[in-house]
Amino acid sequence: MKQAVLTTRFSYMTPEIGGQLIFCVISFYLLKFYVDVYGLPIAAAGSILLLARCIDAIDAPVWGILFEKVCSPLGKCRPWFLWLCVPFAVSGVLTFYTPPLGARGKILYAACTYVACSILYTGINTPVSSILAELTQNVRERVILTSYRMFGSKFGVLFVNLTLLALVARLGAGNQRRGYLLVMCLYGAGSIVMLLTGFRNLKETTRRQRQSLSIQQSVAALRGNGPWLITFVSSFFFWIAFIARISAAPFYFQYVLHDARMVSLANSLDVVSLASILLLPFFCRHTSKRNVWALGLAGSVLAQWIVFRGTENHSVGLVMAGWTVGFLASGVAMALPFSILAISVDYGEWKSGIRAAGFLTAIGAAFCLKAGSGLGGALPAWIMNWYGYIPNVAQTARSLRGIELGCIGLPAAAYALAAVPVLFYGRYERQECLVQEQLSQRWRELESASL
Repeated sequence: MKQAVLTTRFSYMTPEIGGQLIFCVISFYLLKFYVDVYGLPIAAAGSILLLARCIDAIDAPVWGILFEKVCSPLGKCRPWFLWLCVPFAVSGVLTFYTPPLGARGKILYAACTYVACSILYTGINTPVSSILAELTQNVRERVILTSYRMFGSKFGVLFVNLTLLALVARLGAGNQRRGYLLVMCLYGAGSIVMLLTGFRNLKETTRRQRQSLSIQQSVAALRGNGPWLITFVSSFFFWIAFIARISAAPFYFQYVLHDARMVSLANSLDVVSLASILLLPFFCRHTSKRNVWALGLAGSVLAQWIVFRGTENHSVGLVMAGWTVGFLASGVAMALPFSILAISVDYGEWKSGIRAAGFLTAIGAAFCLKAGSGLGGALPAWIMNWYGYIPNVAQTARSLRGIELGCIGLPAAAYALAAVPVLFYGRYERQECLVQEQLSQRWRELESASL
């Protein structure tokens, strides 16, 4: 039994690693790649990032409805790792392919490939979230599984940040376009292996999720679902903040701190978030999840203030300290909503009698991640364009202010907005035991009636 639990915990890491091998490159480096490598205008690049997110406003609910319709002997969640792993990896490679086209052709190609990769990532990432509600009904074990999942996420992010630019330089031999393409081929192969490992080892332990739901039934699970609404609003602003910070980072380190090489070190500091993620079960045993969540977001705001003070004082050490605090705090704020989403699935079933894990997580996790990421990538680009950014030249004082605003001020404001709905989660947290008890009683009655 213990071996099975450990296998499930470690296997829950692998789909997240597989997703990050591609999505991390997109989140951290795509804006810089589009502008400084492929030669797209920065305003156009920002618009492409937002376009994909607008499309996610449609594809996330569609994926969610599709997940609820599919009834496979393999389950409702894990088959998608098998079905989508190869298309997702190929789309990631094509996103960093740079065909020799004219200005309009480049923009159209970049938009099409990025949108395709984005849609497929929604199809891959949503089952990673929704399967949590079906792996176990134990609330504490869900927090532990979330910690393992986020460990896998941070490992994937660390691996990418430590290897990407060095591999691009080595494999490209001075040709960045060739370097990025070859590296993405390697990362794509690794992504397929990780996703297939999750498919092989994860098991959906309940039978309730096997029923097919109509669109109306899926939507009904949202009504009166306070935990889901809080998670949705907070996660949306969190991802705007997080992606704005990291997508503007290459510009910040190159032009404000005058050391482009520091971006790899700064982004690799994301590994420190493992400390707060691994301690998440401990934190939640000693205080409420609401408090842990809110403190994580408050710490993220504080981190941005430290970076601002370091910039004002021309202190690289203070900037890096703020960057470190930011990753520590955001690790908690990033991880905890995934376990709350699993709770919202139970809460929705308790309120409406409908268990719509795929639909709730598609919108509550995938849509927020993608829509927030799109705005997080687009807003700094538009701000920099407004302030007169010109690539690969010395920046004016005005354009430097635009870079600082996109990398420091915008994320701080979004983190603060993300904290507001979290303050209202306490009343729902106090109901968790009651919800679990009454659901367990319903399930026992249904099983007895079916015998």
